[in-house]
Amino acid sequence: MYENITYEDILQRMLDRVPNSMDKREGSIIFDALAPAAVELQLMYIEFDIILTETFGDTASREYLIRRAAERGVIPYAATNAVLKAVATPSTINVAVGSRFSLNELNYIVTEKIADGEYKVMCETTGVIGNSYFGDLIPINYIQGLETIKITELLIPGEDEEDTESIRERYFATFDTKPYGGNKKDYIQKTNALAGVGSTKVKPVWNGGGTVLLTILDSEYNKASDTLVQFVQNEIDPTKDGTGVGIAPIGHVVTVQTADEVVVTISTNITFQEGYSFDSQKTAIEEAINAYLLEIRKIWADETATVVRISQIETRILNLTGVVDINSTKINGAASNLVLGEYEIPVLGGVSNG
Repeated sequence: MYENITYEDILQRMLDRVPNSMDKREGSIIFDALAPAAVELQLMYIEFDIILTETFGDTASREYLIRRAAERGVIPYAATNAVLKAVATPSTINVAVGSRFSLNELNYIVTEKIADGEYKVMCETTGVIGNSYFGDLIPINYIQGLETIKITELLIPGEDEEDTESIRERYFATFDTKPYGGNKKDYIQKTNALAGVGSTKVKPVWNGGGTVLLTILDSEYNKASDTLVQFVQNEIDPTKDGTGVGIAPIGHVVTVQTADEVVVTISTNITFQEGYSFDSQKTAIEEAINAYLLEIRKIWADETATVVRISQIETRILNLTGVVDINSTKINGAASNLVLGEYEIPVLGGVSNG
């Protein structure tokens, strides 16, 4: 707002107020007296601009946005630890809770025994990096009789600290429908705030009065694991009897589930530039389609029906290096868009050409 107010403009306005009968040339007493004040005034206008920017939620930087959002009860989601499944051999060995292991640059700690030879381990480093590694673990302390132990499955994804734009979006959302007493927005807000949850779809009165169905995806917008579903169930309504033991209000019986995956296979006919082929570009093609399906899963909670569109798939492939043309694209063997149900999400099953 004040970016056009410069030192030169301020100094000139000050000099204009001095009678012309006085010496105002550079180096004069009046000029030298006013110049330092003009510098300070310019700095003041710069601060005014910063204050205006940091005052409003749409332009505030992270530090001041957090302070502004706190006035509406919006607190940034903290980074969380990934929880994974580890399988040990022989299965008869007992790996004690608290035992620590390493894999690449990360360390893990056993938090719970699932079954003989199977354990929950938590990555000691918070954030999405804990979702990245699978394979053989190395004991930090020697464990008598342990032959192998490896991470085989991600149970609850770790999350990074909430990013600035997500905080900004939640801040402005507080001016719309107010989350209160178990309304839909209240369930969405409180469920999404749980570690490992990426999105939530709420269906009230789904099985009679007082019943609520929550369908969740994990923080990577994939089908939630049984462990994550059970964790959310325990947090929201562990007894499922309307007694209000969990987050759910008294009188609400809440059931938590996850979406069903629908495998999407793509067949198409792609023409490539000289020097390019389907084999050389297959990875890039799969990445482009996966990115599109991820976009769909990210908005899944706001849609009653999800559509995987041939036009979007062809557009993404056409934007890739080496692709000249594309035609005859089919999804799951049909030359039409794929319409999914309310509780279904798309995952890529494969791409073929020719």
